[in-house]
Amino acid sequence: MGRRGMLRSIKEHCEPIVEGLGYDLVDLEYVKENDRYFLRFYIGKPEGIGIDDCEIVSERVGAKLDELDLIQDSYYLEVSSPGLDRPLETDKDLNRNRGKKVEVSLYRQLDGKKKYVGKLLNFSDEYLIIEENESGPKEIRRDIIANIKLFIDF
Repeated sequence: MGRRGMLRSIKEHCEPIVEGLGYDLVDLEYVKENDRYFLRFYIGKPEGIGIDDCEIVSERVGAKLDELDLIQDSYYLEVSSPGLDRPLETDKDLNRNRGKKVEVSLYRQLDGKKKYVGKLLNFSDEYLIIEENESGPKEIRRDIIANIKLFIDF
């Protein structure tokens, strides 16, 4: 089984466990760093992720992974939150962050700008709707969006 098939199988078996514990499986990756392999589960929930959340998921997912025995290499299992600077790529990501301030970068200018910051109001397959300021909602076609991420205000 190839790497992609292995990850698909792991996700298929482990996502219901993660969701059953009250979390979203935001991302999953299997990488080699300095001669070591890491299987990383990135989890989320609206109130945020703490170390206890990671431990709970790690125990349950680790047991399932041992049972499945899909990975031939010796590896480290890591469970963490995805981080604030991670792009919002899926509709699930967008749904989870509806009502929050986002930064939208575009491939090309729209009304003279390539970057918009505002509250994520809604989205569809074709459009993202944000509220930049008091000027009202702004529709941005998704096919010109390079990336969307949470806006971090320092």
